[in-house]
Amino acid sequence: MNIEACTEAIRTKVGADSGLNATLKFDCGADGTVYIDGKSTPNSVSNSNGEADCTVGITLENLNAMLTGDLEPATGFMMGKLKVTGDMSVAMRLQRVI
Repeated sequence: MNIEACTEAIRTKVGADSGLNATLKFDCGADGTVYIDGKSTPNSVSNSNGEADCTVGITLENLNAMLTGDLEPATGFMMGKLKVTGDMSVAMRLQRVI
Protein backbone atom coordinates (compact mmCIF):
# COMPACT_ATOMS: atom_id res chain seq x y z
CA MET A 1 0.00 0.00 0.00
CA ASN A 2 1.13 3.51 -0.67
CA ILE A 3 0.52 6.37 1.78
CA GLU A 4 -2.86 7.24 0.21
CA ALA A 5 -4.09 3.63 0.56
CA CYS A 6 -2.89 3.59 4.19
CA THR A 7 -4.74 6.85 4.82
CA GLU A 8 -7.96 5.40 3.42
CA ALA A 9 -7.56 2.20 5.46
CA ILE A 10 -7.03 4.23 8.64
CA ARG A 11 -9.99 6.50 7.78
CA THR A 12 -12.20 3.40 7.54
CA LYS A 13 -10.94 2.05 10.89
CA VAL A 14 -11.24 5.41 12.70
CA GLY A 15 -14.79 6.16 11.56
CA ALA A 16 -16.69 9.11 13.00
CA ASP A 17 -15.52 8.62 16.59
CA SER A 18 -12.20 6.88 17.28
CA GLY A 19 -12.25 7.50 21.02
CA LEU A 20 -8.74 8.96 20.77
CA ASN A 21 -9.80 12.45 21.89
CA ALA A 22 -6.39 13.61 20.64
CA THR A 23 -4.40 14.18 17.48
CA LEU A 24 -1.98 11.55 16.26
CA LYS A 25 0.41 11.52 13.33
CA PHE A 26 2.10 8.58 11.61
CA ASP A 27 5.35 9.95 10.21
CA CYS A 28 6.65 7.71 7.44
CA GLY A 29 9.51 10.05 6.53
CA ALA A 30 9.89 10.67 2.80
CA ASP A 31 6.82 8.49 2.10
CA GLY A 32 4.52 11.00 3.83
CA THR A 33 2.32 11.33 6.89
CA VAL A 34 -1.10 10.22 8.05
CA TYR A 35 -2.76 12.63 10.50
CA ILE A 36 -5.69 11.53 12.70
CA ASP A 37 -7.70 14.34 14.26
CA GLY A 38 -9.56 12.57 17.05
CA LYS A 39 -10.61 15.90 18.58
CA SER A 40 -12.80 16.98 15.65
CA THR A 41 -16.40 15.84 15.28
CA PRO A 42 -16.55 13.72 13.24
CA ASN A 43 -12.95 12.52 13.46
CA SER A 44 -10.89 13.12 10.34
CA VAL A 45 -7.91 11.44 8.72
CA SER A 46 -5.69 13.25 6.21
CA ASN A 47 -2.15 13.48 4.91
CA SER A 48 -1.48 16.85 6.55
CA ASN A 49 1.71 17.33 8.52
CA GLY A 50 0.47 19.43 11.43
CA GLU A 51 1.41 19.39 15.09
CA ALA A 52 0.06 16.35 16.92
CA ASP A 53 -0.34 15.28 20.55
CA CYS A 54 1.50 12.08 19.64
CA THR A 55 3.75 11.25 16.69
CA VAL A 56 4.55 7.70 15.65
CA GLY A 57 7.68 7.39 13.54
CA ILE A 58 7.26 4.29 11.38
CA THR A 59 8.26 3.03 7.95
CA LEU A 60 5.55 2.69 5.32
CA GLU A 61 6.28 -1.06 5.24
CA ASN A 62 5.68 -1.40 9.00
CA LEU A 63 2.55 0.77 8.83
CA ASN A 64 1.21 -1.59 6.17
CA ALA A 65 2.03 -4.56 8.40
CA MET A 66 0.21 -2.92 11.31
CA LEU A 67 -2.87 -2.19 9.19
CA THR A 68 -3.05 -5.76 7.87
CA GLY A 69 -2.65 -7.27 11.35
CA ASP A 70 0.84 -8.65 10.73
CA LEU A 71 2.36 -6.28 13.33
CA GLU A 72 0.77 -5.48 16.68
CA PRO A 73 1.43 -1.87 17.80
CA ALA A 74 2.82 -2.88 21.21
CA THR A 75 5.08 -5.51 19.66
CA GLY A 76 6.30 -3.04 17.04
CA PHE A 77 7.14 -0.55 19.77
CA MET A 78 9.06 -3.11 21.82
CA MET A 79 10.95 -4.28 18.73
CA GLY A 80 11.91 -0.72 17.81
CA LYS A 81 9.88 -0.77 14.60
CA LEU A 82 8.06 2.37 15.65
CA LYS A 83 9.11 5.33 17.76
CA VAL A 84 6.63 7.33 19.81
CA THR A 85 7.12 10.97 20.73
CA GLY A 86 4.68 13.11 22.65
CA ASP A 87 1.79 11.78 24.72
CA MET A 88 2.34 8.04 25.18
CA SER A 89 -1.23 7.55 26.45
CA VAL A 90 -2.51 8.52 22.98
CA ALA A 91 -0.33 5.81 21.45
CA MET A 92 -1.77 3.30 23.92
CA ARG A 93 -5.34 4.21 22.86
CA LEU A 94 -4.29 3.64 19.25
CA GLN A 95 -4.48 -0.14 19.75
CA ARG A 96 -8.27 0.14 20.02
CA VAL A 97 -8.43 1.88 16.65
CA ILE A 98 -5.88 0.09 14.50
